[in-house]
Amino acid sequence: MQRVDGVRGCDMGRLWRRILLVSIVVVAAWCGAVGAQAQPDGQLTVAFDASIAPTFLDPAETPGIGTPFVFLYAMHDAMMKPLPGNDMAPCLAESWKESPDGLAYEFKLRQGLKFHNGDPFTADDVKFSFHRYKGAAAKLLHDRVKSVDVLDPLRVRFVLDKPWPDFLLFYATPATGAAWIVPKKYIEKVGEEGFRRQPVGLGPYRFVRQSPGVELVLEANEQYWRKKPSIKTVVFKACPTARRV
Repeated sequence: MQRVDGVRGCDMGRLWRRILLVSIVVVAAWCGAVGAQAQPDGQLTVAFDASIAPTFLDPAETPGIGTPFVFLYAMHDAMMKPLPGNDMAPCLAESWKESPDGLAYEFKLRQGLKFHNGDPFTADDVKFSFHRYKGAAAKLLHDRVKSVDVLDPLRVRFVLDKPWPDFLLFYATPATGAAWIVPKKYIEKVGEEGFRRQPVGLGPYRFVRQSPGVELVLEANEQYWRKKPSIKTVVFKACPTARRV
């Protein structure tokens, strides 16, 4: 299999600019340097320029617009995602390969990661999240992907019905949000409504409470694998008159 480091040079236009400006820069500002030992401290209140819909907190509901990614970058994590300097940076998937015939993509997952509730992250969560996804490109992805095969706890393979050069673009970028991962065991335990009320993710901030449409409170996840948050509490308050990015 040939190593695929990512899709380069894809111009996602205004959607990408909004996501990169609002999601990456803002969330990165809440996190300290890699390896920082200081404990998260203080509170940041963010005036958000729209009603905070509960569906914004669930990757499966992503409509393919920029707004929900502010919350996805904070609460959740993806197989790969845009980060400064790389439109498709390895995240939960530390590497991936495409088969010579273009029919299969095999992902190697990062070891030792845990969801906010303590459940380990495994290939079962990747398969579950894909089949659960019902966002903007759900029909296209589900029609094109023949199977998702769990090879072992840290390896998963996507098999296509025919070669599709744009698979990674549709699966693993903010064009769809399909590659953001949720916990299989937790959702099977609490149900869809339970997850909507108390979402659990892998991101730098964990859910504390919400007043649907009005306010969302998040707390630092000190076990986040990439960068330790420097701000302890982040509060989003809906403010439709706030200046849009």
